[in-house]
Amino acid sequence: MAENTVRYSDADLAEFKVLIGEKIKKAQHDLALIQSAYMNDHNNGTEDTSPQFKAFDEGSAVMSKESNSQLAIRQEKFIRDLKNALIRIENKTFGICRVTGKLINKKRLELVPHATLSIEAKNMQ
Repeated sequence: MAENTVRYSDADLAEFKVLIGEKIKKAQHDLALIQSAYMNDHNNGTEDTSPQFKAFDEGSAVMSKESNSQLAIRQEKFIRDLKNALIRIENKTFGICRVTGKLINKKRLELVPHATLSIEAKNMQ
């Protein structure tokens, strides 16, 4: 029975699976670094300095923690999107635009392997 939908070959899907696996490992490593920075107490020995500097340092630390928190949330979403791409590989729907139903350009998928929209569909938005 012939398939109606054009899709990437099993060999292509295997290549993408390896690429995505590597990206997940790197993203998880980066997330661990971000979380480590978030959890670390960066008091830099300011406990014996002037109160004004300590207040400034504490305000800076709060902003840094908020920034790291946002980075962590974004990184977690990236990892989730990559894992969803692995599911699409298993389902053999990876690389098919969810709007046009056409294959997403291979170069685009190499750069953004979690993409679900072709450039054509992205431009329509």
